[in-house]
This record gives sequence, structure tokens and C-alpha cells, in this order.
Amino acid sequence: MDIEKIKRILIIRTDKIGDVVLSTPMITATRTVFPDAYIAVMVSSQTREIVSGNPYINEVIVYDKILKHRRFLKTFLFANWLKGKRFDLALVLHSTVRVNIICYLAGIPQRVGYARGKMDLLLTHKLEYTKRFGEKHEVEYSLDVLRSLGVKAEASPLVMPLKENVFKEADSLFFESGLKKDERFVVISPGASCVSRIWPSANFARLADILKERFGLSIVLVSGHDEVKIGEKVMGLMGSRPVFLCGRTSLSVLAAILKRASLLISNDSGPVHIACVVETPVISIFSRKEKGLSPTRWGPYGERNAVVHKDVG
Repeated sequence: MDIEKIKRILIIRTDKIGDVVLSTPMITATRTVFPDAYIAVMVSSQTREIVSGNPYINEVIVYDKILKHRRFLKTFLFANWLKGKRFDLALVLHSTVRVNIICYLAGIPQRVGYARGKMDLLLTHKLEYTKRFGEKHEVEYSLDVLRSLGVKAEASPLVMPLKENVFKEADSLFFESGLKKDERFVVISPGASCVSRIWPSANFARLADILKERFGLSIVLVSGHDEVKIGEKVMGLMGSRPVFLCGRTSLSVLAAILKRASLLISNDSGPVHIACVVETPVISIFSRKEKGLSPTRWGPYGERNAVVHKDVG
């Protein structure tokens, strides 16, 4: 591959919140390697906020695999539309059958990604799927896709641009909840996308009460819209009254809340990585034993963090 001829690049990461956050150092590195290229990033509708406003990106492309583009005909039409963008190179950070088909149908001549046994023949440059061993951080695995071009790619801080209005919205939520501006608080995120990642609600509730009783810290509960019931269960088991913001924030407002927090305590889920962006200390609770799902690969990125890990099968 003659990288000197690469002028239009599509970076693809259509999975979950944490995955996209942890891909941002690779986006930064791509801009460093290709300073004059047109760089677009393709993400799901759920994670668009994470990359919107990123200074290293020229365009954000949304592939709505859950709703708008769920049916194959819609995906085919999307690929045909993408073909008009005339990308030279696709850097696929999470290979799936649909993503590989889209890149092929879009006529992107150079298609680079991990070989996962899912329509790998549609990739022109394949990396061995070493992610399953979980020997290094996901940030590094993403950078390896770029490095496979024979270029130097260094790790850098996570990126998630935040506009001033999200801090105002966070302040409004605090005001409504009676949380004072100078009040120290801990954010607890008790949900996760997979049941095997979720620490028992009773444990979260007891920990929250200890933080309140012994250290005088206020507790703020947060979650995604589909995890509100978990938050309600934790609140119901607590002896003290938390600030309940479950299902009430966008990703950007959540980032603004986390920036003000003294600490985040969370399962292995998206808020962990958003907290790392805004440099709030994290305690992340892991419960999965598979090497590819380990804290080595998915733990909080940075130095001011801790992981509690117990294999439960």
C-alpha cells in the first residue's frame, strides 16, 4: 500500500460507548500520520456525541444498525451512499459481517481490520485477532490497526470535546436535586450492558451508605435509559438519599457531571471510560474471567484509577 496516495480515510467503530472512547487516541494518531487527509469516523447513533466536535475529524458518519439501517436493504443503500464519498482507506477497528460488507460495497480499495472469521475475505489487509488474548489495552489494539500500515503511531490522551452548554445542563440538574456547588460527591454507575458485568445492587447500596456516613460524601446515581430499574433498586436499598440521575443525562452531560465528581465507582461499562476522558479517578469493578474481557484490555485508561476484579464465571 502506498500511503502517500491516501487522501480520504474512513475509521469505523460501530460498537459501544467505551469502545468508541478508547478509539480516540487512534483517531488522533491517524491525523498525525495523515495531516492533510480527509478523515471521517463512522459510529452508531448511540455514540455520535463522543466524536462530534473532535478536532481531528472532518466528518462524523452515523450507521444506525439498530433502527434506520437494521434491514439489509437499508444497509445496501447506506453502502451505496458511502460509495459516493470515494474513500481510499477504511480502518476497521471492530470487524463485523455488516461492516466488512459495507466497506466492500462502498468500493473502498484498501480495507484494514482484525480477522475475526466474519467475512474476513472482504478485508484487503488482515490483522490476526490477538484481542482475544487480552494482553494489552484496547487503546493499543486500535492503534495496531494503524501501525499495520507500517507507520509509527503513539498513544495519546482520550478525547471527547464538551461544549459549555453541557456544564450548564449539569449545573441545572444539580440545582434541581439540591446538590450545592461546593459539595463533594461520588458518582455510582450500577448498570452495564451485560448481566455478568453487574455487581449486586445491595453491594452498591451498602458502599454508598458507607461513603455517606463515614466520609460525608454525597452520592449521585447515574445510568443509561435502559438501566434505570437497576438504579432504582440501589436507591431503594440505601439508608441515605442519593441524587438520582439515572436515565436523565446524555453522554456529554454525564461527562460534565463526572468532571465535577471526586470519584466514579462503576461496573465495567461506558461511564468508566468517559470518566477517564475528564480525568476523574475511577474504581472499576470487573467480574469476567475471559482473557479478552479482562481489565488488562478494558480497564480504566490512565494512572489515577483502580480495578477490583473477581472471576465469577
